[in-house]
Amino acid sequence: MVENMNEPESCHVPGSDRKSHHSDAVKKNLVTRLNRIEGQIRGVKGLIDKDTYCDDVLTQISAIQSALNSVSKLLLEGHMKSCLVERIQEGDLEVIDEVLVTVKRLMK
Repeated sequence: MVENMNEPESCHVPGSDRKSHHSDAVKKNLVTRLNRIEGQIRGVKGLIDKDTYCDDVLTQISAIQSALNSVSKLLLEGHMKSCLVERIQEGDLEVIDEVLVTVKRLMK
């Protein structure tokens, strides 16, 4: 079976703490993106140390925010396609309120 890079294998483990169980491919994708973002943040720190023009720094910060939003979208998509569906199928409708709070947080 071919795995979708955006879908975790399972998120809900009954009787234990909540955890995500992402495939190795999904983890690698997320970590690669986060490493790139980490490098961008270090770059912005360097720009500030060099007294780079504010508009140029703000442009880089905007790119970082966009990259973080992309990571969030991937995680949310996987969560909704796997965890949310799984928990609803188990009769746990509280997960809908949980995801609504999460979406509101993301939309700030």
